[in-house]
Amino acid sequence: MFAIIGIVLVIAAIMGGYLMEHGNVRVLLQPAELIIILGAAIGTVLIANPLHILKKIAGGLAGAFGSSKYTQARYLETLKIMYELFGRARREGMMALEADSDAPDKSPVFSKYPNFLKDHHALLFVCDSIRMAASGSVEPFDADQMLEMDMEVHHHESALPVAALSTMADSLPGLGIVAAVLGVVITMGALGGPPEEIGKKVAAALVEFSCATDSSGRWRPTWRRRRTRSTNTTR
Repeated sequence: MFAIIGIVLVIAAIMGGYLMEHGNVRVLLQPAELIIILGAAIGTVLIANPLHILKKIAGGLAGAFGSSKYTQARYLETLKIMYELFGRARREGMMALEADSDAPDKSPVFSKYPNFLKDHHALLFVCDSIRMAASGSVEPFDADQMLEMDMEVHHHESALPVAALSTMADSLPGLGIVAAVLGVVITMGALGGPPEEIGKKVAAALVEFSCATDSSGRWRPTWRRRRTRSTNTTR
């Protein structure tokens, strides 16, 4: 919600200042230039990323604008699950948790928390940790290192779509320069014509670069917001 409010505020501030100086809004409407910039940006994302990253990007775009599902109630629910699991392990031994880890949907503990069962990554992490502890073949120090490594791997995988979009945002000013140069080329072809026509084409070239730079500054915080949520999910 705050991401949407921030984007609207940025657009309103830019357009408001532009209109205060009696700017012509129609000059900013350059569909051909937008096709150049957006098409090139989307093309670079398709070239640089495999299919599974593209799917994660499509699925995560909505998450950048919506509220996080990891609320205080969700954390309290997770703590309750861990409390029940540790209590059962203390009473019946770690071997009693093997049935819970092998079939969590049938577990008397996990079945009471449907939201946790739907969280694929968290469920697998807990079940794998239970199996490792129940085996008794891993030293506590080694188990701690393995759990840390598992979380780091998950964090790295969840951050890949964000990194891909951040790279695209960083490339937008360069794409804006390309579009502006193309606009200058068109302007050079109009030399000798009416001054108002030349001025219109120069303005279009400048708008191209401004739009690309503004898009880079506007979207990079949005991807950073998504990356922060990925980090909180891992934690």
